[in-house]
Amino acid sequence: MHPIFNGLLISAVSIFKREKTLVMLGLLGFAIAGYAAVIMFFQGAVVLPEGNIQNVFSFAAALGIFLLSIAAIFPLAGFTTRMRKVVRRLNIVAASYSYAIETLQNFRGFNPRFSKAGSLVDTLAGALFGVLSLSFVIGGILLAVQFLKMKAPLSRPILITGIRYALLSVFIANLAGLMMMSLQGRFTTAGGNYIVLHGIGFHSLQTLLLPAWLLEHSNYRQDRQRLLLHTGCIAWLMAILLIAVQTGLGRSMFEVDLFPMLASLCLLVWLLTAISALMCAFKIRCKD
Repeated sequence: MHPIFNGLLISAVSIFKREKTLVMLGLLGFAIAGYAAVIMFFQGAVVLPEGNIQNVFSFAAALGIFLLSIAAIFPLAGFTTRMRKVVRRLNIVAASYSYAIETLQNFRGFNPRFSKAGSLVDTLAGALFGVLSLSFVIGGILLAVQFLKMKAPLSRPILITGIRYALLSVFIANLAGLMMMSLQGRFTTAGGNYIVLHGIGFHSLQTLLLPAWLLEHSNYRQDRQRLLLHTGCIAWLMAILLIAVQTGLGRSMFEVDLFPMLASLCLLVWLLTAISALMCAFKIRCKD
């Protein structure tokens, strides 16, 4: 087995042993998404009057990926035993309710957040959904503060640097989520869609951590690792900020305009650094 795959396997086993509940909840998301995909294939996505099984699929898969990513970085945070339990429980409670309400309401035909066709119970359930979603925001802030206040020398400097950038991006994604709550929807005036910013921000937990992990396991000099990592992370963060500006202006990210073009350029820079990390980790090209 290639050393990279061996390292991934060892990391996965270690994560599962330390954070079994978060890992199982993450895998539950994939199971729900798989079930939703089967239902869509045979019955279609729309459930009248407001339900949409496609939303169940995308939400469950995204939340599953998020929980697995949190489980991966959680042991590195250095929380006290008490604080570790608090942050873990915030995520577990919020994730459990989120899975339930998103799945059940859409299958019943109601909007799980802002139902206009449901009863008072459905409205209250949606309001509780919004309140519990704040647990993800609080947990993300606590994690970000914990990683940002770490002092040198760091145990795993490359990976922790990537985590810091990722959690800053997650903070912006959470702001987008709060905007959607205040708007009671994802759209702004003309074509702005906060779900794009929300999704890309949260996926930083994969797009920035994986290159950091690959660089950590490469044979690049540490200064070269830092240069590639900072370049890629800053490019990704700049893309998110440009998307935020475009969305705030009420414009779509999928139109030919200055900010989408600049964001695409930043994402291209990130992609090149990620490919470099991947190539070096697999010893395709590792020369300084």
